[in-house]
Amino acid sequence: MKIKDRKTIYEGFYTFRKLIIEQDGETFEREQFESGHAAAAIVYNTDKDAYLFVKQFRYSAGMELLEVVAGVVEDHDPEKTIRKEIEEETGYAVDHVKHIWDFYTSPGACTEKVFLFYAEVSKKKSEGGGLDEEHEHLKVLELPMEDLLLQKWADAKTIIAVQWLAAQEQVFLKKPETKL
Repeated sequence: MKIKDRKTIYEGFYTFRKLIIEQDGETFEREQFESGHAAAAIVYNTDKDAYLFVKQFRYSAGMELLEVVAGVVEDHDPEKTIRKEIEEETGYAVDHVKHIWDFYTSPGACTEKVFLFYAEVSKKKSEGGGLDEEHEHLKVLELPMEDLLLQKWADAKTIIAVQWLAAQEQVFLKKPETKL
């Protein structure tokens, strides 16, 4: 498989491209969604023995989601980005950060790669809650491990981060009650 051509068909907050792909002598078109890469972190408050998550309305999901802290990677530096995002979103300065894993969110159509981190915090520097100019209206929630294990997570990066944490702690997530 080879990408023969790539054209921008829409450029706004996000970018869409049309690709011409050649495979086994045939050519066909596909669309590609570009949103930039993201840095995300599961954040542990060492003083309170609790994990920090942010709740915000996500228009594509049509509801509020509880998520790990995250943001679009700036200056090709995921660690610098996640340190900045943690302070902006939670108000805490980062004491320690460790890189966990990188993964693509939906590689069949989207170019986004998430750089996932574990971070520890203890000192509040500001109010947090996100930036007004980025139209962020975040609520910060602190969850002890036992509550974290009971949540019904809907966001993929958060599920991956929580599964990683559960594996580190050698505990299991509880299957939430679901209605079909």
